[in-house]
Amino acid sequence: MTGPLRLAVALVAGLLFGLGLAISGMMNPTRVLGFLDVAGRWDPSLAFVLGGAVGVSSIGYVIAARMRNPVMASRFDVPTTRIVDARLIGGATLFGIGWGLVGLCPGPALAALPLGLPSIGVFVVSMVSGMVLFSLTSSTTPRSGAV
Repeated sequence: MTGPLRLAVALVAGLLFGLGLAISGMMNPTRVLGFLDVAGRWDPSLAFVLGGAVGVSSIGYVIAARMRNPVMASRFDVPTTRIVDARLIGGATLFGIGWGLVGLCPGPALAALPLGLPSIGVFVVSMVSGMVLFSLTSSTTPRSGAV
């Protein structure tokens, strides 16, 4: 697949993903925090969004499992380990704490950047700073590989 075509497909996929985040309410921190507040004023509407995402992803995994090679890449790039270690638990914990405190996760935050809200900008700058700090201080590489 040629570079410009791959770029065009990535752009369309990203725009579709961002549109889905906007329509579903995942870019609205107040709505996300309402969904996460199961002990208070719980808003269950995002459960349908998450359920739909899991359903679509599951179908994608079934289709990909039957393919010999991906359409847009030379190989599949999937995790090669199933080990649950301190690094995984720590990262998941930090992600969950951040999501619960602010009501944003990386995808919706990046999709919301064009809205120009200062709180979104602060979140994204903090997220990128954390990623840079991790890459500068970590001696390990991400655990993924070709299949």
